[in-house]
Amino acid sequence: MKEFENNALFWQKVDSLFLSGTKTLMKKKGEHHDTYNNLVYPVDYSRIVDMKSPSAHGVAVYMGSGNRNSVTGLIVAADILEKELDVKLLAGCTDEEIEDVLRYLNQTEFQKTIVIRRNSVVPEWAQGDN
Repeated sequence: MKEFENNALFWQKVDSLFLSGTKTLMKKKGEHHDTYNNLVYPVDYSRIVDMKSPSAHGVAVYMGSGNRNSVTGLIVAADILEKELDVKLLAGCTDEEIEDVLRYLNQTEFQKTIVIRRNSVVPEWAQGDN
């Protein structure tokens, strides 16, 4: 059984949403979280304010030091305090920055996350009847 099957066509749709969205910088790398002062942002933190999300504040984007016009992965968060599943984008993040973001997001017992790393595979089931 496969744990996760990547699809390049899915990533094209994610890129379209990301590139067409309005991004607003919320916190710079090294700044502290407003509510939880012990949490320090490991990379720049933005929101795509015109994209729907459970929080109604837009979709979170962690912006790394690489090409910020490229989505490098997704983070799926399960938050028992907010009672929600939430998807966050990683843009231009190196492997080390992805690990830093995962450490940052998994610091509490109330939220745990996983990462889905980008791939360029198009599985047979996704190719359609073209």
